[in-house]
Amino acid sequence: MAKYRLLLACAAAFISTFALGAEPAMRHVAAAGEKTPAAPKEPAITFSSVHVDGPYIAMTFDDGPSAVLTPKLLDLLAAHHIKATFFVIGENVAEHPEIVARAAREGHEIGNHSWSHPNLGKMSQESVRSQVQRTDDAIKSATGKPPALLRPPYGSITEREKRWIHDEFGYEIILWDVDPLDWKRPGPAVVRSRILKETRPGSIVLSHDIHPGTIEAMPSTLDELEAKGFKFVTVSELIGMATPVTPRPSPQQGGKAPLKAIPVVSPSPSPASSPSG
Repeated sequence: MAKYRLLLACAAAFISTFALGAEPAMRHVAAAGEKTPAAPKEPAITFSSVHVDGPYIAMTFDDGPSAVLTPKLLDLLAAHHIKATFFVIGENVAEHPEIVARAAREGHEIGNHSWSHPNLGKMSQESVRSQVQRTDDAIKSATGKPPALLRPPYGSITEREKRWIHDEFGYEIILWDVDPLDWKRPGPAVVRSRILKETRPGSIVLSHDIHPGTIEAMPSTLDELEAKGFKFVTVSELIGMATPVTPRPSPQQGGKAPLKAIPVVSPSPSPASSPSG
């Protein structure tokens, strides 16, 4: 009888041990069958255009402030009740802080465009940091607040630079989808024609407030953009209006091959083909 009880005890111990070892394994098998939640999509930090519901666009002006031309442009924008975004050069801000202060006071957005307009994509991290920081300081001194946007000169910036500049300064990286090539000084009529032809809802329009022909083109350009129904906002306001792109029906749903949806973020312009900015 004692032997029988001993055998029963050994059997019970074996079954208990097996069950304890199997439970984690079963939990692992069950977990393997569960779907792993998708990692949250990182927000975009680079914008050439924005998908928006409505006829909103952002006019941007680079390389100023110019002592003569920028005040003329500010007068024109005030007459039209238009808010624009100025990507300023730090050296010019240091020379004319009162113009930048006026632009900010009148509701325009001020963005960082480097200290001396070099090709950031070909510079060391410390050199880039110096270009960005000095301009950031100059803008804060002139306006009382730091900028939220950076436009790299020539649109030249590496993916790594975008990330660490965004992480360190909190900047969105702003490019463009409309370029009238006004730096080539083609004349006011050509600048106007190119802007009117290329601008779409959500466009970020590039031009420069350091070229007389651009300033001459602006009165009729703004008139015609307004006549087309466009409404003007700053770049940060445009980004804030971003809406998801509605996917096209699949061939099974609609019977036709889907067209490509308009991306929220457009490809960066190539500095070689577009030395603007």
